[in-house]
Amino acid sequence: METGNYQHLLLAVDFELESEPVVARAKQLRDLLGARLTLLHVLEHIPPAMESMYLGYSGEMALPADTIELEKELVEVAQRQMDALGDQLGVGPEDRLVRIGSTGHVIDEVAAALDVDLVVIGTHGRHGLLGLFGSTARSVLRGARCDVLCVRIPEVED
Repeated sequence: METGNYQHLLLAVDFELESEPVVARAKQLRDLLGARLTLLHVLEHIPPAMESMYLGYSGEMALPADTIELEKELVEVAQRQMDALGDQLGVGPEDRLVRIGSTGHVIDEVAAALDVDLVVIGTHGRHGLLGLFGSTARSVLRGARCDVLCVRIPEVED
């Protein structure tokens, strides 16, 4: 990879309205650089005791049939959202990925497997050095083998 010559971008998306600046920045970079853009959404595992509440869980485990069905439904919903976003951005079906696992780890894994040059993720700006990046952004930054662009997501005021 030639420094500064981004040819393949990976955009980690969460489908939240507040993340629109992140999507816009990735689209802007893709258009400016003429780069390939791959979209990735990661669903956290659902622990069996929490299947009625969708809470994140990282780790591998055998899931009961009803939890497997719930994950399957969540993947289908995420894929529909991914297809809508892909159509909006002009990203082909081969570059619309939905995965299950620990978010930061999966982003790093996919980035390495696809040999991307730049990962684009959103982060909630917090006060203080330790709160500068959210937990997903910190995880990606620690494990990334390529450049990472953290786009600040503005705080929503009530």
